Amino acid sequence: MRIAEIIQAIEAFAPRAFQEDWDNTGLQVGNGATECTGVLICVDVTPKIVDEAISLGCNLIVSHHPLIFKGLKHLTGSTPVEVSVMNAIAAGISVYSNHTAVDNTPGGVSYTMAGMLGVEVKSTLAPLPPRFLKLVTMVPEAHAESVRMALFDAGAGSFGTYDCCSYNVEGTGTFRALDGSHPFVGEQGEIHHEAETRIEVMLPSWLRGKVEDTLRQVHPYEMPAYEFMMPVSGPDSIGTGVVGVLRERLTARQFVDRVKAVFGTPVARCTPFPEKDAYGDDPRLLRVAMCGGSGGSMIADAVRAGAQAYVSSDIRYHDFVDYADRIFLVDIGHFESEQCTKQIFYQIITQKFTNFAVYKSKLENNPINYI
Repeated sequence: MRIAEIIQAIEAFAPRAFQEDWDNTGLQVGNGATECTGVLICVDVTPKIVDEAISLGCNLIVSHHPLIFKGLKHLTGSTPVEVSVMNAIAAGISVYSNHTAVDNTPGGVSYTMAGMLGVEVKSTLAPLPPRFLKLVTMVPEAHAESVRMALFDAGAGSFGTYDCCSYNVEGTGTFRALDGSHPFVGEQGEIHHEAETRIEVMLPSWLRGKVEDTLRQVHPYEMPAYEFMMPVSGPDSIGTGVVGVLRERLTARQFVDRVKAVFGTPVARCTPFPEKDAYGDDPRLLRVAMCGGSGGSMIADAVRAGAQAYVSSDIRYHDFVDYADRIFLVDIGHFESEQCTKQIFYQIITQKFTNFAVYKSKLENNPINYI
């Protein structure tokens, strides 16, 4: 099995098209054509993780946070990132990271958090802007099927849990071949009428070059007619964070206790508990929002979505000040909110490739210590 095959399995679930513009999801170190001897999964790549991969005989590390995030101007071993890169290269270890793509994909980080908390997801907290294109091309009827299949093989026509998706309309195309042309059908100097199929397929924007090259190679015409249309709206389920409802109403105290138990954090930073209602009872939480990682920028989205509580990490002091009277905030820490990514990657790989060595790091721990 090649490393590229494992990456393809992960990106079938969380395509790179779903990552944020500032992110660096993808192969960080190594060659995808290399045969894989085993996979070590972690949140962050450190020199200790590289050593663990070596000891386990794994030549692929799959991480959530990118090892290379900011540009490297030199490799001298002056930082942990440089040491990790140098040691990985020396040991023949590839490093692949999938960061905000798995944050934004349906069933990704926030969906997993919701499942752990007993929250039924109703909507995406902050849907992504369109990341898709629509390709429209006209093909002679007799060649429509072969062109369609080639486009599917190049990655077009895949949408969520469906593939080979297209829309087709039969019609008649006209053209006149001029001097110097070599028409596939018709004669030079004569207006030709051809029965054609208009094929429309969706594709992630980052696949445009591959799909366009494929179309030019397989289309029978000397000068195929086609266009890419943008923007095309994608599903609202693609984006950051989720909004949902608890299976049972909980007081703020009960909710915080559940959050701490589920995510294994000894403390949680919270806004003051909601005051008692007119009957002297503790208000019960039902509609909640959550986002793995640094989600402070989406508190306003949670308020607009009607959430009574919001679970995330790295929430700023002034966010607590500004929103204390509008929503119950629960900050559980960055590592706690994203350590579930190890299980996400583990399930993807082991379900696709059975009887293959896949490990979740045993040496990785939270870099923040609570005293």
